[in-house]
Amino acid sequence: MIGIDASAAIQVVAGLIAAALYAAAYLSFVRLLRFPRNWVTLGPSAVGTTGLLVALTLAWVSLSGHGLDTVGLAVSAAFIIVIFIIVAAPAIAFHPANRGVEFLAKHAGHAGLWLLAPALVAGLALPNIELQAMLAAAMVIEISWSLRQHLAGRRRQLHPFNDNDLAVLEAQAGGDLVAFRRRHGIRELVLSGNNVSWRGCGKNTPPCPFNLYVNRLGLNTAPCCREHMREISHYVAACLRDIGAVHWLEGGSLLGAVREGGELLEWEDDMDISVLLDAEMSWDRLSAGLTERCTRDGFFIDLFERESLITISFDTPKLWPFRWERYRLRGEIRVDVALYRQAISHGDPVLERQSYKGDMPATESGGYGVPQEIVLPTSTIDFLGSTFDCPHKPEEYLRVLYGDFEDVEYTYVNAAAAETRRQADMAK
Repeated sequence: MIGIDASAAIQVVAGLIAAALYAAAYLSFVRLLRFPRNWVTLGPSAVGTTGLLVALTLAWVSLSGHGLDTVGLAVSAAFIIVIFIIVAAPAIAFHPANRGVEFLAKHAGHAGLWLLAPALVAGLALPNIELQAMLAAAMVIEISWSLRQHLAGRRRQLHPFNDNDLAVLEAQAGGDLVAFRRRHGIRELVLSGNNVSWRGCGKNTPPCPFNLYVNRLGLNTAPCCREHMREISHYVAACLRDIGAVHWLEGGSLLGAVREGGELLEWEDDMDISVLLDAEMSWDRLSAGLTERCTRDGFFIDLFERESLITISFDTPKLWPFRWERYRLRGEIRVDVALYRQAISHGDPVLERQSYKGDMPATESGGYGVPQEIVLPTSTIDFLGSTFDCPHKPEEYLRVLYGDFEDVEYTYVNAAAAETRRQADMAK
């Protein structure tokens, strides 16, 4: 009897270890998704940690006192590969993606549940307690994720379309909003008789997946997302002023301030602000100051020191271990804070960044830069109902980035959607 009890206890402990190893591998993997989601090269240490945890999970499931369980190894490896592909789809879909990835990303809130039946069959068919525990842990995580997304989605509130938003939507839909909504899985679009509205996102709901809606389908940024972009851009600029950082509007945000008369681009998908690092404003001072404020005020912050990038997102940070699961979300409303440093390139003073932006020329040291005199001393410009810091010569700055910035370009939109969008804008 004692021997039977001891054997059962050993099996329970072995199962708990398998479940814990899978949970650790899963959390490490979802944290790894921060890199492709932010268009950043995968960090080798993060990849190594995730790979090690996956290897330990597979080894624990497939190795026992009786040798190698090849069937258990094959089933556990296949299961982890499939479920990690499902989990990664939204982050990968931030880049132009194939139809399979787009399909999985579209159903990201519940796609993991498709593996419930295979997991149940494998667990019942194979007498491997470690495999059964791993499959059970994975399904508990997926059920929890889907339930939380469903409950959070119920907090969305209706937002009206303005005339231009509706005109662009109808143009891209070819007049058939019902079929367009169904074809692209646009759950936020609410059609009731002749009324068209948008079930908008908030700080405690999943964000609108406007990487698809804006950058692929050619729609305007949803009204809720525009409101949140306005709020978060004011917030980040105020934080930078409080910290004493030299900063300026960058990229599409500056383009909106100059070309669109101080408004967002109609298809904006993020906000861009740049900061100058120097002797007075180091990485440590800037990142600590922003982290303290964002943590206090309920904004999610991600730090990429190697890439000289900080991203600040609108959604409320969750407690560990749910904090990292935000990387499974399809969309994200954020400010990209790109960091510049003073340098000399070809004998001229420049402000240099590590990541490529627009048509910004390369510098001698391998970065990308703009002439310092174009940026410093910074000036101000009206944007989103307030005054923001901007480059000293904003039009010249935009010419460095985009050439003839008055010409409208629709990035990432497929050719047919881009042409339809162009015709709709010309008809204004």
